[in-house]
Amino acid sequence: MSIMTRIATLGPAGSDSAAAARIYRPEAEVVLYGHSSEAMSSFVEKEADLAIIPVYNTRESEGKHYFRLMDALTTGYWHDNVVVPINLSIGALDDNVDLRGVTKVIARTTVLRQCDDFLATTLPQATLVATPSIETAIDETRRGRHARHLIIDSEPLLKSHGLKIVQRDIAPHNRTRFAVLAHTPHQHTGYDATSIITVPLADRVGLLVDTLNEFTKRGISIINLHSENDVKTQKLQIYLEAEGHRDHPLMAEALTNIENKVIQQPGCLKILGSFPRVDMRAKHIKSFGFIGSGQMSQWFAEQLRSDGYETIITGRSSAIAPEDMIGTVDVVAICVPISATTETINRYAPLLRDGQALIILAGEARAPLAAALERCTDGVEVMLVHNLWGPQAATMKDKNVAVVRTPRSGRLCNEFESFLYKFGAEIHNDSADQHDLLMGMCQKLPTSLSVALAMCLPQLGIEAEELDRHSTLTSLYSVLSMARVHNQRARTYAEIMAAGGAGQKVVDQFIENLTQIAELAGEKRIDELTDLIDRNTTTIGDKFLRKKMQQARSIDTALSDIGYKDD
Repeated sequence: MSIMTRIATLGPAGSDSAAAARIYRPEAEVVLYGHSSEAMSSFVEKEADLAIIPVYNTRESEGKHYFRLMDALTTGYWHDNVVVPINLSIGALDDNVDLRGVTKVIARTTVLRQCDDFLATTLPQATLVATPSIETAIDETRRGRHARHLIIDSEPLLKSHGLKIVQRDIAPHNRTRFAVLAHTPHQHTGYDATSIITVPLADRVGLLVDTLNEFTKRGISIINLHSENDVKTQKLQIYLEAEGHRDHPLMAEALTNIENKVIQQPGCLKILGSFPRVDMRAKHIKSFGFIGSGQMSQWFAEQLRSDGYETIITGRSSAIAPEDMIGTVDVVAICVPISATTETINRYAPLLRDGQALIILAGEARAPLAAALERCTDGVEVMLVHNLWGPQAATMKDKNVAVVRTPRSGRLCNEFESFLYKFGAEIHNDSADQHDLLMGMCQKLPTSLSVALAMCLPQLGIEAEELDRHSTLTSLYSVLSMARVHNQRARTYAEIMAAGGAGQKVVDQFIENLTQIAELAGEKRIDELTDLIDRNTTTIGDKFLRKKMQQARSIDTALSDIGYKDD
């Protein structure tokens, strides 16, 4: 015979907490208490198998008691969460009551806060009364026959006590998150969060910033953060919730460093628990499908899965064909080599239906976007994203990403852009032509120069090892660029050099300029070359030059420190 699970939570029987308990374990025995601390004590003393405690409301944020309540979790774990929609209604003895004549509104303190907007605009004349027991308040209202008194709570609770419903759902977009406490930890799921609270901490300059930096530099997002002074000592306590399970290597490393290197106080962190992440945001996207099964598709798919999205990757040899995947997802992402992007769009874009989005992950904008806007129906959202990092990157933090929006970029595209922003990407919005022109300057031309420089070595009989002996730190930059291009996947850089659009103008203009400079240099027209450099300096601008010179000096220092000529 199985033993029934016993859940401690807040009453009365029609309360939101009781509803959360029924949702989480419909078959459980629910024991109701008058206060969160009583339910917590019952759990800590193992009189209950689980405790369900309200911790966050979308209209009133965290309850003030919540911080101290979690500090009292001396045994057990924050194991899971339940999110319950809160529908608050107005009850009265008579359903014909005139709201303009109401003299008193009675509700629990948290309910009054959640209905703040409604009460201020609709019942400004009424006296607000907070009650610890809604059942007692209803009994007193009925015994006194107070026809102009209103009670606010859930409709089932009001109806169970015989009150008439005057108005429903007076606080829209209202949801409460409940923490589920258990005596065993939750296993890793792949979409987790970890909740942490510190002991009262001694003052230290930069303590909070240094703590947060341990998460930031590992690409771990902070979901929730607040602090409060300990009542007894008035020392600072920090509470935070971060994305990831406590057993994940990056999370474990961050927590170890915070305790031993930042706070420098063994035992200063209390890990309340790791649990499946709960997302209070309104998400419009459930699933992404990738056309293209290369490393970049896999990289993005992994990042999206870590943020709670479903992903499907398709390609030439995938179990599911792109044609079969497209109809099952909200967003289709095309991530193929630059030279194949437009052809892929022409083939698959007509299969998307209104209400979906097409996101093009590519290094060329004009031609792919033109094809997408022509081949997709008007109800399909379209946007191009060019991530300026490769699949070797650990995170998006501080990496550049170019986003080219179109008149058809809507809420699904906005959500993907928010995803990039959340994980620290530096977002730059371009037009299609501006994107291609800048990519010509920043990628197409430098790659072409690196390849041409490498070609010169055998043509002129120069050994690569000889370059270091005649390089200054400044002239070494072009050699480093050459080495980087030739030390990675050749096809990627060939695709960059072959990209069309406005970027080709950059290469054509450069060849023309180089020809002019070569003629001036060959004729030893030094004054004209000097004037040319001076004009460039004025055009570029002093602010930009100072910034880049500072970066160059930092690189020079690093190169000097490691002894770039040594093996």
